[in-house]
Amino acid sequence: MAASIRSLFYRSFKVRGISLTNELPGPPSQSWFKGNHEQLFGLKDGWEFHKTLAEQYGPAVQIKGFLGSNQFYTFDLKAMHYILVKEASSFSTLLRLETSNLLFGNGLIPTHGEQHRKQRKMLNPVFSIAHMRMMMPIFYDVTDQLEMALLQRVQSEPKEIDILGWMARTALELIGRSGFGYSFDNFIDNAPTHRYSIVIKELFPSLAGLSFADSYILPLGLKLLPTNIRTFIMNLTPWKTLHDVRDMINYMHKLSVEIYQEKKCALEEGDGAVASLLSILIKENMKADNEDKLEEEELIAQMSTFIFAATDTTSNGLSRILHLLAKNQEIQERMRREITEARKQCQDSRLSYDELVALPYLDAVCRETLRLYPPAPILLRRCTEDIVIPLSRPVRGKNGNNVTQIFLPKGTRTVISVLNTNRSAELWGPDVLEWKPERWLSPLPGSITEAPVPGIYANLMTFGGGSRSCIGFKFSQLEMKVVISMLIEHFEFSLPSDKGILWQMATVVSPIVEGSHGNSEMPLMMRSAR
Repeated sequence: MAASIRSLFYRSFKVRGISLTNELPGPPSQSWFKGNHEQLFGLKDGWEFHKTLAEQYGPAVQIKGFLGSNQFYTFDLKAMHYILVKEASSFSTLLRLETSNLLFGNGLIPTHGEQHRKQRKMLNPVFSIAHMRMMMPIFYDVTDQLEMALLQRVQSEPKEIDILGWMARTALELIGRSGFGYSFDNFIDNAPTHRYSIVIKELFPSLAGLSFADSYILPLGLKLLPTNIRTFIMNLTPWKTLHDVRDMINYMHKLSVEIYQEKKCALEEGDGAVASLLSILIKENMKADNEDKLEEEELIAQMSTFIFAATDTTSNGLSRILHLLAKNQEIQERMRREITEARKQCQDSRLSYDELVALPYLDAVCRETLRLYPPAPILLRRCTEDIVIPLSRPVRGKNGNNVTQIFLPKGTRTVISVLNTNRSAELWGPDVLEWKPERWLSPLPGSITEAPVPGIYANLMTFGGGSRSCIGFKFSQLEMKVVISMLIEHFEFSLPSDKGILWQMATVVSPIVEGSHGNSEMPLMMRSAR
């Protein structure tokens, strides 16, 4: 009965031709063709655009998309709760849904509904605390290799090191070894030599070059054209970036199939030494009831999903922490003292899982960095049916009226601002834009703890919320703490005297050298702390 009333209510809006999105304030469209797209994803100016949206228009904004289409931009807590939690089934992900399917196959990111629920049910136990504890020896083996590699480069004198490159290599090796029992990098060479390492580094900058086509042209092509026609047109189109992305995706899929088949055969032959997230997943799938079993192609698809989630965002997050510590020497030294003292007191030569996650200042630095500088500053969704979204409080509309709810017609794109939620002065206070790890060392104010933020981590939106939140956020946190604790204990970081570092706004933020037009990099001065 309630569903019928709701459907009738939605249709009444549609019949009268009313979209409350049109009533919302918002910035002028920059282009009749692209709308505000270039501002939203502006590599250098995007930060200011998102700040302007928050300061001038508030938590519910109308922005323009392809050919002037309306899009809903929000960091209103009630609206986010509806989109991510209460009415999550009425929204599909747009990271980016169509591209995600091509990139990752039929895995966790592009699927929705019952298929997504079934995959998540199977994957949840893989990322349990028990399994994270099992991964600790692998994590330490990788960071030991990293320590040796970096020490060889700086033991004689301080040197400038591209930390982003090393963090990307480390993140890939961590997910390769702990996720699949497969090594991508030996850390001996100055640059990665495994083709997958090179591909994963080049893939996302290449995708950034396809940003607009990815958002608007590709979905249209997938909807209107059969696969063989799309492939013919793509191969015929003289667009090198498009062809490069095609070749990268084909290679990634081929290697994923090879690794999967190798691990599956090892398990079938009784190789109990195969310890990885993939082997655990295969075992769980073998034990599952028929209705919960995943198809083989779904299991293979999770591999690319794991690599994407564990490599790009985590390596950028690690690089951001090190950049901030290089700029704040007193905080770096305080963290070093905490880690060194903890190592002296532990009975083993390595901190256990519980000892590591209990370090308060390390935890505070990680939390504060993920608050102020989330690696993925926005979440993209699209409603799959007509829906009305309530707001926490009224917004002054264009005509001076108070807007208390937003009608989103089916297909409307919604942009959830992780960045502006985490930077809300109303929640965090007037010092919200300051990087202050100390704020996490005492109880958070009630404005935070009592706020209905729908995120799954630390009253933040950094890892999303609801049924599509980041399933591997515990893995990511552990990875960051293991790597950072080793680096800060053994090395000192400072800023290069002749280079500035800028962070580019994108689906996943990345650093570049100020004034350069090359690939992402983040040079820091390193020296041994011993």
